[in-house]
Amino acid sequence: MTNGEIKILDHGPLRVTGEVKLIDAEGNEFETKNAFSLCRCGLSEKMPFCDGQHKGKFQSCVRTENK
Repeated sequence: MTNGEIKILDHGPLRVTGEVKLIDAEGNEFETKNAFSLCRCGLSEKMPFCDGQHKGKFQSCVRTENK
């Protein structure tokens, strides 16, 4: 398995790229592609994936603490 990346998008989903496994609480693996978006707003009808329902309804800008 290669390294993956998760990017937090302002006012939107988590963008996942690279070869990663997405597994539910019972150990079942979701079918994914090399790039996909995970919902952060809770409005998606395709959970855990983002379907764009957040647009205009979700505000979040997460920033790391610069040291």
